[in-house]
Amino acid sequence: MGTRPEIIKMAPVYHALKGGPLEPVVVHTGQHRDLAWSLYRFFGMQPDHTLDLRRNRTTLGHLNAQLLDATDAIIARESAQAILVHGDTSSALSAAMAGFYAGIPVGHVEAGLRSGDLTNPFPEEMNRTVIATLARWHFAPTDGAVRNLRREGIAPEAISLVGNTIVDAVQFGLDRLADVEGMPVGLPADTEEWIGDGDMVLVTMHRRENWGAPIEDVAESVVETARAHPHLRFVWPVHPNPEVRSAVRRGLARGADTTGVSKQIRLVDSLSYPALLWALGRSWLVMTDSGGIQEEAAALGRPVLVLRTTTERPEVIEAGGGALIGPSGVAVRAWVHDLASDGLAHRALTCDENPYGDGQTGARIADILACEVGTPAPSPSAPTDEDPAISPAVTPLPALFPTAWPSAVQPSA
Repeated sequence: MGTRPEIIKMAPVYHALKGGPLEPVVVHTGQHRDLAWSLYRFFGMQPDHTLDLRRNRTTLGHLNAQLLDATDAIIARESAQAILVHGDTSSALSAAMAGFYAGIPVGHVEAGLRSGDLTNPFPEEMNRTVIATLARWHFAPTDGAVRNLRREGIAPEAISLVGNTIVDAVQFGLDRLADVEGMPVGLPADTEEWIGDGDMVLVTMHRRENWGAPIEDVAESVVETARAHPHLRFVWPVHPNPEVRSAVRRGLARGADTTGVSKQIRLVDSLSYPALLWALGRSWLVMTDSGGIQEEAAALGRPVLVLRTTTERPEVIEAGGGALIGPSGVAVRAWVHDLASDGLAHRALTCDENPYGDGQTGARIADILACEVGTPAPSPSAPTDEDPAISPAVTPLPALFPTAWPSAVQPSA
């Protein structure tokens, strides 16, 4: 793991494995260097290895080459029985490839997400599709993810429907946040006073396909929306990437005037996880192109507008907790105006139940691995056109997540 979302979402798996028959060894791959260490401390993890990425170019090829070479060297030193990767990052792709080359089985956490467009999100859609061809264990978060894997010919016995670890992480974070006095680190101390009786909108944008004009367009629309709705307060944690930061500031500058609207908008640095959870919980509305924040908003019951043209996480949209509006300033202005003008419409934009699980995903993954690591891999079965949503060959999650689970959940033979 090396990016902020990977650390957050793998922490529940780490803690579920810790103290069991399989000892987790954490390799920090180093992309989000400035953001990572506070997260490791917050989640009580200590990396066993840290890669020193000497990047002199910003290309993905250069990054992937460094990651593949460095993870290969660590695998050679460790007597690993399995390698776990998460999601769709360059870290996950490189580690999965290194494991495949070394003959070590790979487990893919949050497997099966698909947008159907290899260019959007880029390069994540390609990364996770390739990882699926390399992995032995596919830990799918939702029924939709299971269906995607089955359509691609993944053997049913290799797929486990376990839920999403983000729910585990949010529950852990809220428990920790309850012990924090005052404003969490990362938000100005007067944030609560600044919001006052108004409504807070949390905004984040960072995806590569939105760099430049899309981020500028949304930033300009935030200024115009604030002008039209003086009771709204916008908090925008700005990603540290220079391309993102400059686009946000250019867009805000385009919409700026002298009417004092800037007092309604606060740009802050990327938030610590406690601060992000506080902001999500306090938000009247969330606008984001982040996959993880979509899921966290659903876990906290916050309405979300997804600033992307496609999403591999349609569950929150299908459950009624959000809308896919694209990275469009016109759409932002229209949606926020309608929600601010119609309280019923705003209240309706929430999930009745969390589509991502019950907070026990890490334990399910650890149980499956404890039973299967060291055993021969199953022979792949032929692809089938059967709808996998209720296939008996896939471990189903009973009607929206029971309160108790057996000690081990395994795919049917």
